[in-house]
Amino acid sequence: MKLGIVGLPNVGKSTLFNSLTKAGAESANYPFCTIDPNVGIVPVPDERLKLLGDMYQSKKVTPAVIEFVDIAGLVKGASKGEGLGNQFLANIREVDAIVHVVRCFEDDNVIHVDGTVDPIRDIETINLELIFADLEVLERRFSKVTKAAKMDKTLAKEEALLVRIKEHLESGKMAKSMEIEDEDELALIKGYNLLTYKPVIYAANVSEDDLADDGESNAMVQKVKEFAATEGSKVFAICAQIEQEIAELDDDEKAEFLNELGVKESGLEKLIKASYSLLGLMSFLTAGEDETRAWTIKIGTKAPQAAGKIHTDFERGFIKAEVVNYKDLLEQGSLAAAREKGLVGMEGKDYVVKDGDVILFRFNV
Repeated sequence: MKLGIVGLPNVGKSTLFNSLTKAGAESANYPFCTIDPNVGIVPVPDERLKLLGDMYQSKKVTPAVIEFVDIAGLVKGASKGEGLGNQFLANIREVDAIVHVVRCFEDDNVIHVDGTVDPIRDIETINLELIFADLEVLERRFSKVTKAAKMDKTLAKEEALLVRIKEHLESGKMAKSMEIEDEDELALIKGYNLLTYKPVIYAANVSEDDLADDGESNAMVQKVKEFAATEGSKVFAICAQIEQEIAELDDDEKAEFLNELGVKESGLEKLIKASYSLLGLMSFLTAGEDETRAWTIKIGTKAPQAAGKIHTDFERGFIKAEVVNYKDLLEQGSLAAAREKGLVGMEGKDYVVKDGDVILFRFNV
């Protein structure tokens, strides 16, 4: 999974990126300090992996990973060359979802590029820049399709779709709010990689005082939640400054620190939950002496396609999947013991994989 981080300058974007990835992206109290897009790979915290790895005494434990891409802060007029953000938007065209960091705290010591803190205005500023960036992409595609449509009548449908998307964006709306008429249109619009078509998670950056109740008492966070509800986006409260402090601690210290703050989960854990939920993802597991590993798949994936995540040969030669829930496996202490208790199922091609399934694939190529 790949997530792109956007936001205005000085909203805590690079501080959050640093803490999530410990990658040390430059962070300072002035706009445009992030010049090159920063990329960080983060393991997905998963307690099940450690427990299974310990049980099997695995030589290697491999978690699922998320790739974060952080670009320079966008400002009003970025699409017309203001600031530095627009030239890096291409770096987030390939992401699965956008994490939009929004400032929801007052602090006279941290400059706001527009002079005052107003999360909805800030969101609309960024959205407008994403719209302008997408219009450029559509213009380029439109000129190609228009020329080719004279020779190929099948392109007329795409031409009509491009006109509809363009009109929709020009009215100030995001592409994801547009009605798609059929599977052909869906395939085309996905192929354009429009920024305004991507799912969004709003990271409401709050002060430490607002973290314990997840921003519930913060009026600005509530406005962001109301806005997000209108477009089906996710929201979670985060304190980038606290995340930075947490990033320096080991697991035991981290748990103690969060407990002292009255917080159940770190920002990274909240973000991963929101991402998996928004994108309809889950993990199944494989376990053994050589390696215990988590594999990320779409909810609703059937066994052969899940096997294909490991290797295409597994999908091609799929015979059966030996499936046990990770809790049952841990309770019994071994696959053999779980089999004896009748807790292991031999599943065929129509089996829909569940979150937390530990699977041993049988295949023949």
